[in-house]
Amino acid sequence: MNLSSTPIKPLILGVGNLLMGDEGVGIAAIRRLEENGLADHAELVDGGTSGFHLLGLFRDRQHIILIDAAADGKTIGTVSHIRPRYASDFPPTLTAHDIGLKDLLESATLLGDLPEVDLITISIGELGGSLSLELSPAVAAALPLTETLVKQCLKKTVLCAAGR
Repeated sequence: MNLSSTPIKPLILGVGNLLMGDEGVGIAAIRRLEENGLADHAELVDGGTSGFHLLGLFRDRQHIILIDAAADGKTIGTVSHIRPRYASDFPPTLTAHDIGLKDLLESATLLGDLPEVDLITISIGELGGSLSLELSPAVAAALPLTETLVKQCLKKTVLCAAGR
């Protein structure tokens, strides 16, 4: 429970593996949001390929925005937005850390700590490609739209909080 009178900022959590090229797009998105000043409006976290140790970040949050790559068969660079309520609502194939992210959300649900979640995914190609620190041009080109969607999600949160 948050005992201070200052509300906790929304959390923007980017996950992925920077060493696997496009699989690291969630982290690349967090870096872009940091560069463009979104840390003033939300807590930005590079979640890497982590799982359960991120559970503490969910406590007392009213809103979380997750950004991740999805090996979902869509055109590479497609940006999608869903509002999952349960782990089963997630796309069937996020990326290599798929099980950890779903388990994390299931655990937050069981503990009663699951806030409102917006999931933004960027479609990538096949997993298991060569090691690379660079995003493909199609995935890199998706970052501006990803940022726009994050800003829309944050704006909605601010409007909802002001209406209380």
